Amino acid sequence: MLPKVTKGYRFLIWFLLSLIILQGVVIFVITRSKKPIMVPMEIKGKIAVVIDDLGYNSNNLAIMKNIKYPMTFSVLPGLSYSQTLARELHRRGFEIILHLPMEPWEKFNMENNTILTSMDETRIKEIIDTDLVAVPYAKGVSNHMGSKVTEDAGTMAIIFNELENRHLYFLDSLVTAKSMGQELADKINLKFAKRDVFLDNIQDAKYIRQQIRQLKIKARDKREAIAIGHDRKVTLEILKEVMPELAKEGYKFVFVSDLVK
Repeated sequence: MLPKVTKGYRFLIWFLLSLIILQGVVIFVITRSKKPIMVPMEIKGKIAVVIDDLGYNSNNLAIMKNIKYPMTFSVLPGLSYSQTLARELHRRGFEIILHLPMEPWEKFNMENNTILTSMDETRIKEIIDTDLVAVPYAKGVSNHMGSKVTEDAGTMAIIFNELENRHLYFLDSLVTAKSMGQELADKINLKFAKRDVFLDNIQDAKYIRQQIRQLKIKARDKREAIAIGHDRKVTLEILKEVMPELAKEGYKFVFVSDLVK
């Protein structure tokens, strides 16, 4: 015959069962609320994308606004939309630089107030001052054309000294292999960077995608790379499409100012 269960035993059994249930609930809540450990993605390389020649119109502004990654926009001075685009893109969180017109070896289609190798220091400084006023929020300067100027040590020294005084960096578009930019920047410790890849010398979607693949290789091998494209619909639409893909692959988009040395 089984022993009779007293009230004391019933209470003890009820208490132990309640304790087991309570422990189970606590463990369940802790397990559910615990955040998964996120392993940071390895950065394959940093990429700065620069868009040149802004200022002629605002046709592609809507595409630019919809790009969700850091980009640097290089604005030509004194054009109808220069200030509007500089202000709007700065407001959107993008980086602005002055696209400073410089004399090329080929004498065609030069902008107003293009810096020439024949100019004296006073005139060159006047142009830089005027152009920086025309392009608000500029953190740096790049050369528009300028194959002749960037090969001329005297003219470049005047430009670089002025930029150093204003705490601006210089991005060498590298339109000539004989550019004096790197050498002169090193001499005065000017913050400096140079272009690795041109994206759209040919305005063709297939070509631009090929150049983006070259950009990936450069960024992977050097751990960083700078690409220059232009204010063209096809270029911007492809960038808008591929930048999220590159980010998923582990490439980090940055401003040029993050890569200057």
